[in-house]
Amino acid sequence: MRDLPSFTLAGYDKGRGLLTQALWFAVMNTLFMSWFCPARLRVALLRAFGAKIGEGVLIRHRVRVLWPWKLTVGDHTWIGEGAWLLNLEPVTIGANVCVSQEAMLCTGSHDHRAADFRYRNAPIVVEDGAWVAVRATVLAGVTLGRCAVAGAGSVVHKNLPALTLQTMDGQRRPVEEPK
Repeated sequence: MRDLPSFTLAGYDKGRGLLTQALWFAVMNTLFMSWFCPARLRVALLRAFGAKIGEGVLIRHRVRVLWPWKLTVGDHTWIGEGAWLLNLEPVTIGANVCVSQEAMLCTGSHDHRAADFRYRNAPIVVEDGAWVAVRATVLAGVTLGRCAVAGAGSVVHKNLPALTLQTMDGQRRPVEEPK
């Protein structure tokens, strides 16, 4: 039986104080996610809140980032409309990566075996050249290898080796190096 009233944030560090968190939420929900906010300004806002963002990064509208200070993005990476980076823990995205529309990178979960439903969070790493296709989900603790592909609608719950495609039905197969 779950004892949800006993849930605490024990062991979870948001990384910044309440004022910074509130300011980020205000900026994210009024400007950052808006269609009229230029992509360059989105990058500048993330950097202003502590994200490490490379050159030539494109971040489209409706992207949600929980904590910018726990985000690293390499050069020439694209993050598509409606993507959600639920980064309770660090998310590291390499160079030349595509995170497609409505994809989700989720570093947080709960321990289903614990009555208090405590957090069971872990970082995510997306290596250079990988692609997280439309509506794919990458779960806590996963590394997507170099040029790996999380196919459309897939749920990746364990590491995906370099040059491997995971399909929506969980099948995995090798892919060729992009030319």
